[in-house]
Amino acid sequence: MNDIVFLPLTKMAESIRAKKISPVELVDAHLARIQESNSKLNAFVTVDGERARTQARSAEASLSSSAKSNSIGPLHGVPVSIKSSIDVAGLPCECGSILRKGNVPPEDAPLVARLRTAGAIILGNTNVPEFLMAYETDNLLYGRTNNPWDLSCTPGGSSGGEAAAIAAGCSAGGVGSDGGGSIRIPAHYSGICGLKPTPGRVPSTGHFPGSAGPFAQLGVVGPMARYISDVQKLFEVMAGPDPADPASAPVPLKRWSEQEIRKLGVAYFVDDEVTPVTLETAAAVRAAADALRTQGFKVTEWRPQNLDRVWQLWWNLFGRAGQMSFAPTIGTREAELSPILRAFRAMVAEAPPLTALDLLNTLLARDVLRGKLLENMEEFPILLCPVCAIPAFRHGEREWIVQGRKVEYLKAMSYSQWFNLLGNPAAVVPLGHSPEGLPIGVQIVGRPWEDEAVLGVAAIIEEACGGFRRPPI
Repeated sequence: MNDIVFLPLTKMAESIRAKKISPVELVDAHLARIQESNSKLNAFVTVDGERARTQARSAEASLSSSAKSNSIGPLHGVPVSIKSSIDVAGLPCECGSILRKGNVPPEDAPLVARLRTAGAIILGNTNVPEFLMAYETDNLLYGRTNNPWDLSCTPGGSSGGEAAAIAAGCSAGGVGSDGGGSIRIPAHYSGICGLKPTPGRVPSTGHFPGSAGPFAQLGVVGPMARYISDVQKLFEVMAGPDPADPASAPVPLKRWSEQEIRKLGVAYFVDDEVTPVTLETAAAVRAAADALRTQGFKVTEWRPQNLDRVWQLWWNLFGRAGQMSFAPTIGTREAELSPILRAFRAMVAEAPPLTALDLLNTLLARDVLRGKLLENMEEFPILLCPVCAIPAFRHGEREWIVQGRKVEYLKAMSYSQWFNLLGNPAAVVPLGHSPEGLPIGVQIVGRPWEDEAVLGVAAIIEEACGGFRRPPI
């Protein structure tokens, strides 16, 4: 069982198509793995076992006809999971909050419908921090999610349940969302891969909270899996315009040749000279740069300017404006919020309320800084940097000493937050590990709409540097 659930998602699909693995066998193996591991991890909030088995039997029956098997979807019979902030018909979409308890959407989000059309089987949905406002997955509805590498540590947030499930072999792959690193940081903490797409490449329709207004560039949904080839397959299935997504654009999938990929200039930096990173984190970025240089890429050490200003603008939108947008939902029910969310709101409240002028200036400054970065990326279409200043942290920790300096909670995550404000696609590949054996990922950033190029470079780094390892759970 352990071998079959840790196969790459693409290998599962190929084996089903070749009738070497039965969809029923594969779903049963994953459900058994969930039963074995979820009591330790608490990654899933809902397991839809009966419906998954029914769909697996139907998928197996459809393979009996050779004529039909030639036209089956690219994910036929493959079991996946979905973050519980994304609509899945019939499953609770409560976003970790008592305030949304019992919310069950009647329809699938467009990306979920596309996965089903491709033949994927939804195993269930996964845990999140309340309203997705934390880098640690814990809430009053379902409790805390643990990291499969060390149960005393978090798998991150807000897609922490998704990352833990995939890393532990409970799901072949799945979908997270990312407004400040919420795909990339859990992937980094849990030793898997993930992609924060360009806003609009994968429709965010059916996600709570919605990505609209000042948040349309900030929040995206995207694929997570153990291998980059699996992330790419999920991305290809889910990508495409949707009229209800305000960032959507009719950008077709592009197949970058290896020759085109290798012509891309690459820049890298190991820290921003504001927030120090662990020595192992810096070493992982250098190892990725060296791997690309060995493969014939032109690699230059270079750091974008004004990154601390980018961070402040991100905080104006994600933190200050974000909490203003939640005010009508919370109303007079503050006492029912989880301690982590109350602490986050208290952090936001330390600054004066965001004014209309603040918001206008934030949006104007964002576009100026975005333009400057994209000018530089004409020379360096690919940028390598840390995902986060630290590996997975122990539950409840909010500051750390890194290279003799104090690193605070939000600033530790700034390496991912910048690219939500600026709208760049960014992938994560596991590459190194901490002295405690916790995984460390590297972030590969590209230009908007060039998600496939990012995945192409990530695949080369993954092949050169090792990639996914099984966690000890």
